[in-house]
Amino acid sequence: MALLYGMASRDIVLCFFLAAFLYSSFGQAMPKSEVQPEFLALLENHTVSQGRDVSFTCVVNHLQSYKVAWMKSDSKAILAIHTHMVAPNPRLSVTHNGHNTWKLHVTNVQPNDSGTYMCQVNTDPMRSQTGHMKVLIPPDITDLDDSADLLTPKENSDLRLRCRATGTPEPVITWRREDGRNITLRTEHGVQRVKSYEGEQLHLTGILRQEMGSYLCIASNGVPPTVSKRYYVNVRFKPLIKVSSQLVVAPANSDVVLHCYVESWPKALNTWYRDDGVKLLSDEKHDLTEIPLNDYAYQLNLTVRRLTMDDFGSYTCSAENLLGKAEGTIRLQVKELHLTKTTSIPIRHNMEFLDKYGSRKQMDRKGKHHGFGREAGSLSKNGNMGHTTPMLRRNSSNVLTDVTVKKSKVSSYPAPAPAPAQFTPTQLSVQNSVTSLRQHSRLNCVGLMFAFLVIVICSS
Repeated sequence: MALLYGMASRDIVLCFFLAAFLYSSFGQAMPKSEVQPEFLALLENHTVSQGRDVSFTCVVNHLQSYKVAWMKSDSKAILAIHTHMVAPNPRLSVTHNGHNTWKLHVTNVQPNDSGTYMCQVNTDPMRSQTGHMKVLIPPDITDLDDSADLLTPKENSDLRLRCRATGTPEPVITWRREDGRNITLRTEHGVQRVKSYEGEQLHLTGILRQEMGSYLCIASNGVPPTVSKRYYVNVRFKPLIKVSSQLVVAPANSDVVLHCYVESWPKALNTWYRDDGVKLLSDEKHDLTEIPLNDYAYQLNLTVRRLTMDDFGSYTCSAENLLGKAEGTIRLQVKELHLTKTTSIPIRHNMEFLDKYGSRKQMDRKGKHHGFGREAGSLSKNGNMGHTTPMLRRNSSNVLTDVTVKKSKVSSYPAPAPAPAQFTPTQLSVQNSVTSLRQHSRLNCVGLMFAFLVIVICSS
């Protein structure tokens, strides 16, 4: 019994030591037979505009005692381990839902946040996933050291405007005129007018005064907001004056306005002068005003009130700048008043008017006849003597009456004497002709009777 008891105790000890050996030999390798951590979803990529917020989500199952860490691959900097932040960046933070989801938050995204982000688990070997973030940067126009002389060229010279912009994606530069007018491009192939032009440089060749104004450099890359910069272009040239009317006629005691059209840049010094060289100023008698028309043109107005004879004469508008001087002269003349004057009309002209519609005869101041027309006494078809028609007589009587009235008012000539109550010469000649015919008929009858008696005597 004692022998059996000693053997049993020895076996128990051996089993204990065997168990301890096995545990010491294989105990560290036991977790390898367990389920390893795994990622349930890919780490997403992000394209985000500057200033926005973004988050990366990492989902890991069977994490067990392992830890999740966040890194930025390009800089190899550890950002966070589990929920503890390592990078001293206040815009970065990590959250955990208490189960299998970790999130890396980036607020107010900046351009240097672009790059590749990694979510890793500290297994052996290490397991990880990566996601990329692209930060879109709105365009920004960089200031170039352009001197003021480049923006104030002389007329017919050349001007080159330059504009550069940064941003992601790379911005496109477009040139436009602020007032909406066309941009004039002159090349060796001719003149081209376009609404817009793309490119960092805008070359204006042989620039004219009509092309001065605001030019906009607009930069855009699809990321709001689009930005622009204004370039104001002034074209220098000597003054030009145009006078619409060189002679102005106005009545006395009235107000008159004289106009001069002026083109000039830089703006000219404008004055008005009288023909005696006296410079005019705004006062109770004169009013001087300027009306802008566009960037380089305006109208000069001189108002002269209550015109008198001393105000009539020449007025000169003058415009002068650093490049030259121009003048325009306007002559102010008094307007003559044409009064209606009553004049006497000779009777001879009135008789000619009557003759045009009547017998066309002329009479002297005493009323005597000087000529006769064939129409005064003509035979009609039925053999009766023709006379002036009642209408003609009515017209003649009206004209004669009117002439008589006018003559009595404005003429000193004596009134024409009335014609004597007798036949007209034409009527007398006709009657003489009839009498001659009757006498000729009687002679013919006597001759016939004499011939008849001669025939009778000879036959007997």
